[in-house]
Amino acid sequence: MKRIERKHLKENELAQTLEAARGYIEPRKSALTTVAMIVVIAIIAIVAVGIWRGRSRGDSERALAEAMVALNAPVVPAGVEGAEGVPAAAQIGATGTFATEEAKLNAAVPKLKAAADAHPNTPAGIQARYHLAGALAALGKHSEAIAAFDDVVERAGDDSLYGRMARLGKADAQARAGQLDAAIETWKGMTSDDDEIVPQDAVLMQLARAYVQKGNTEEARKAYMDLVDNHPDSPYTPEAREELENLKG
Repeated sequence: MKRIERKHLKENELAQTLEAARGYIEPRKSALTTVAMIVVIAIIAIVAVGIWRGRSRGDSERALAEAMVALNAPVVPAGVEGAEGVPAAAQIGATGTFATEEAKLNAAVPKLKAAADAHPNTPAGIQARYHLAGALAALGKHSEAIAAFDDVVERAGDDSLYGRMARLGKADAQARAGQLDAAIETWKGMTSDDDEIVPQDAVLMQLARAYVQKGNTEEARKAYMDLVDNHPDSPYTPEAREELENLKG
């Protein structure tokens, strides 16, 4: 008997709960429908963004890969046999090979730029712009190269791998453009970086050479000494020791 009473009580509680729920929903049906629609739209938007990002990432990686084919193509001068299976490009115009380094870079630059501009903030787009900057520097287009390196730093972040390597490339481009003061400031800023991404011994060597070129032997000596004292096993150390002896002379 008690079991039957408990069953009736539970049924009554369920009925009351359903009735209370119905009483709450009925006057708010319109508002709840709107909320439900907003939730559905939000879910669809999140899924769509995920699909778009995946597609954009795939497109940027394909564009970078196509540009890198040109950048990494073999250079085979006219009249010279290439590696096994790679004929002299200038003789027969073989696909994927170039007669000069300049020809290869000129072919790669527009492809790298297109890949970088189409997907500027993706990892592949940033990588494309980094290689674009390097190609421009190699072609002697230093102002364009510096601007591209700056763009890499801005998009990748100053503390990222490509950000730091771009700063190194920028300093080299500045030095080659004759902007020694700017190059020195860039290298000096990198000597305070405490990380393993940028080789500090290479930075100190470039800094010392720039000071020598500028005629500031005292600062050059300090940079060489820093290299010798703090990086004794560096491949640059023997040259730094020799340069220190020359500065004494």
